[in-house]
Amino acid sequence: MGEQLFERPPPAEQSWLLRALRGEAIGGVLLLIGALLALLWANSPWGDAYATLVAWTIGPEALHLNLSLGTWAADGLLAVFFFVAGLELKHELVHGTLSRLSQAVVPVAAALGGMVVPAAIFAVIVSQSTNPGATMGWGIPMATDIAFALAVLAVVGRALPVALRAFLLTLAVVDDLGAIIVIAVFYPTGFHVWPFIGAIACLAIYWFAQKQRIRTPFLYVPLALITWWLMHSSGVHATVAGVALALLTRTRTDPGEERSPADRLQSMLLPLSAGLCVPLFAFLAAGVDLRSIGLIEAITTPVGIAVIIALVVGKPIGVFGGAWVTARFTRASLSPEISWKDVAAVGLLAGIGFTVSLLVCELAYPTSIANLASGKAAVLTASVIAAGLASVVLLARNKHYRSQALD
Repeated sequence: MGEQLFERPPPAEQSWLLRALRGEAIGGVLLLIGALLALLWANSPWGDAYATLVAWTIGPEALHLNLSLGTWAADGLLAVFFFVAGLELKHELVHGTLSRLSQAVVPVAAALGGMVVPAAIFAVIVSQSTNPGATMGWGIPMATDIAFALAVLAVVGRALPVALRAFLLTLAVVDDLGAIIVIAVFYPTGFHVWPFIGAIACLAIYWFAQKQRIRTPFLYVPLALITWWLMHSSGVHATVAGVALALLTRTRTDPGEERSPADRLQSMLLPLSAGLCVPLFAFLAAGVDLRSIGLIEAITTPVGIAVIIALVVGKPIGVFGGAWVTARFTRASLSPEISWKDVAAVGLLAGIGFTVSLLVCELAYPTSIANLASGKAAVLTASVIAAGLASVVLLARNKHYRSQALD
């Protein structure tokens, strides 16, 4: 019976809702709805009730988990999101584009360029201001929102080559992995060594259980929860536990096994992540109260300007530049199925920061309400601008590939 709990029922037995939530478009739409509802409520006459809801604490004090709903969303719900993203990364490392160095180098270089250039632009702009502590937000424009970016690509780029989706997926996954490393190293909340050692020990047990082909959820579910709790207690951001567990999950099938544990887990948890965890996080994180300062004032602060320029301008430059330099001066090359115009479109699409950028905002400015509001408002504004610009370019590329198919 323990094995059956990890098995996915046949497609005919699945509800239409689960099938829909496994597609990129629905998850992106729910994410957008959650953010819009938060913005509308936070800036309505009942905005104080929204702030009270986000700050409402719940959880066992004895375990130091009496946390606000906003913290539960950032530390708990996003751990599920990063676990699913980590499973996709592990699959790419073992079976996908990242398993072949020649195909992986260009999108990985694009991802690194898309992290370094926006962070540098943010740091340069903010360093010219007298805003105290503003430079701590340099990690905000580094990340690309996988769910939102793939949703835009799924909606407006149906005729685009599969290689372009693989390029974007590789870029976004490496981008998010880099963001997780940045969060773990540069945004810890006071490091405690013994809980961290305990978390490492739990990860070792998880790896050993995978190696021994143990499949019962009665071991893995408690082990994952304990790993998350210890990682949270150590001061390292708890979402790191999600990525670490995913990277230790087996992706190769044994003889007689239809699907690997990673494949089963991703199929089971993707609807939960896309349909609940990410939209609920957006709802609890995107409610920027602009009643006292206004949107224009919020995004024209040094932090706001830096975030928007870094995401809308810096991301495309970094992505395209990283890919072009690598293809020009190394033996690596761009996939023959896509062109440099496609890479430019992906660069614009990578400017959708959203989920992880909002998370870094909260970690960078935990005590500065003004900087936090400016950062979040700028992330939302930049993500909308980037999505709009990318959609225009992708539609043009979509038309080009449709014409090629007809010819």
